[in-house]
Amino acid sequence: MWEGLIEKITDYKWRIPKSYKPGMRVEGVIYASEKMLSQIKKDNAPEQVANVAFLPGIVKYSLAMPDIHWGYGFCIGGVAATDPEEGGVISPGGVGFDINCGVRLLKTNLELGDVKDKISKIVDVLYQNVPSGVGSRGQIRVSNQEERRLLLEGARWAVKKGFGIGEDLEVCEERGSIEGADPDSVSERAYERGKQQAGTLGSGNHFLEVQVVDDIYDREVAEKLGLFIGQITVMIHSGSRGFGYQVCDDYVRVMIKCLDKYNIRVPDRQLACAPINSPEAKNYIGAMKSAANYAWANRQVLMHLVRESFEKVFSKSWQSLGMYLIYDVAHNIAKFEKYIIDGQEKVLCVHRKGATRAFGPGHKELPEKYKDMGQPVIIPGDMGRASYLLVGTKKAEEESFSSTCHGAGRLKSRHEAIRTGDFNTLIKELSSKGIEVRATGKKTVLEEAPSAYKNVDEVAEVVCKAGLSKKVCRMKPLCVVKG
Repeated sequence: MWEGLIEKITDYKWRIPKSYKPGMRVEGVIYASEKMLSQIKKDNAPEQVANVAFLPGIVKYSLAMPDIHWGYGFCIGGVAATDPEEGGVISPGGVGFDINCGVRLLKTNLELGDVKDKISKIVDVLYQNVPSGVGSRGQIRVSNQEERRLLLEGARWAVKKGFGIGEDLEVCEERGSIEGADPDSVSERAYERGKQQAGTLGSGNHFLEVQVVDDIYDREVAEKLGLFIGQITVMIHSGSRGFGYQVCDDYVRVMIKCLDKYNIRVPDRQLACAPINSPEAKNYIGAMKSAANYAWANRQVLMHLVRESFEKVFSKSWQSLGMYLIYDVAHNIAKFEKYIIDGQEKVLCVHRKGATRAFGPGHKELPEKYKDMGQPVIIPGDMGRASYLLVGTKKAEEESFSSTCHGAGRLKSRHEAIRTGDFNTLIKELSSKGIEVRATGKKTVLEEAPSAYKNVDEVAEVVCKAGLSKKVCRMKPLCVVKG
C-alpha cells in the first residue's frame, strides 16, 4: 500500500509534489476519482509515477491515467514527455515489452438480430481461423529480406500482400507505418522470433471480441462514424508479439550500461535510459519503430482473418457486410510530437505506456474525415462488461500531451486472478450474460476474469470528466477469443 503524499487538484486530478522525493525534477499527476485512488495505492504504482519524474529532460510532469497499475519501470497508464534539447532521454520501460500493443475497431452493417443465433458459430470460426496463444504461429512465412520490408512498411506491407485495402491505412495511427524504422538495429534473435508470428493474436490480455453497440453518448459523432444502437462491431487487441518483446529485452540491457556512461541517476534500474541524441537511443528508436510496424502489420493481417471468418459464417463478402475499419490506435509507444511549452513550439519524445494518443479536433495528423471530431480513441474493458469508443480533445493536447487511458486497468495480478478464480463459475457467469469465450487454456481465461480488472465505466468517466476525451458509444461483448 502506497502511503506517500498526494494532493487534490480537482475531483479527477491529483498531484504528487516534487518535494515527495529528493531528485524529482517535476511533479507527478494522476487522473482518478477519489474512489479509484484507494485502489490505485494498493499496488504502489504511484511510486513509479514519482520515479519517472527523475528522468533527465522530463517536461511539466510525470502523468498517469486512471487505468494505472504496476508495470516495468513506468506504471501501466504512464505518460512522460522529454525534451531532446534539454538532455531528454528515452526509456524502453516507458514503452514496454509489447511495443505498439494496440487496438482496432471494425464496424459492420449487421445488427444484433442478424447474429443472435450465430454467436457460437462465429466464435468457433474465429477461433479456428485466427492463431492464438503462447508461441502461436501464423500462416505467413517470410524470408529475412521480406521481414525487413515488413519492418519498414508495417500495415502497408500487409495491404500490398492482399491483406486488406488501401482505405484501411487511412484510418490507422501513422497510417499503419511509422517513419524511421531501422531493421539494422534489430537483433537476430528478434528476427527469428518474429518470422512466424505475423498474423497471430498472442496470449495474455490480447483478444478478438464481437460486440454490440448498446449506448450512444454523442449522436452527431456516432452518425458520422456510421454507428448506431444494436449494431455489431469487432475489436482486435494485439501487438508485436515475441518480436517486440525481444527488442525491448535487448535494449533494456543496453540502456542499463548507459546509466553510468551518461551519469544518469534514477531510483529504479528498470528506468534505464539514454539521451535521445546518443547512439544507443537512436538504435533503440530505430528498433522500436520496426517493432511498431510489425504490430501494425500483425493487426492488419488479423483484421483480414476476421473478415474472412465473417464471410465464411454469412456467405457474403466482407464489403457487403460493411466490415470497415473505424480506427487503429497504439498504446505502448514513444512518439516525437510538437507541443507548445512556455510559449515555444518544441518537439518532445512522448512515452505512452498503456496510454492512448488522443488528438483533438483540427489536428493536422488526423485523417480528413476525422478532423472536425477529433481522433477516435478505443478503450477495451474486460470480457464481461463493456468497451468504449471516445474521441480526443483540445484539452488533452494542452494538458496530457494528447494522451488518455487505454483500457480498464488491472486490479489483480495474473497470479492472484488464477488463485482466487474458478473456471467453471466464471464461464457460467459469462454465459448468463450471453457471452461465449474460446481460449487456448483455462488459465488464460481466469487471468482475464472481469474481477481482475477495474470497472471500465469508471475509467472512461474519469478521462471524460477530466476533459481528456469525449464519450461516443459503448459496446458490450457477445463473444470473445482469448490468447
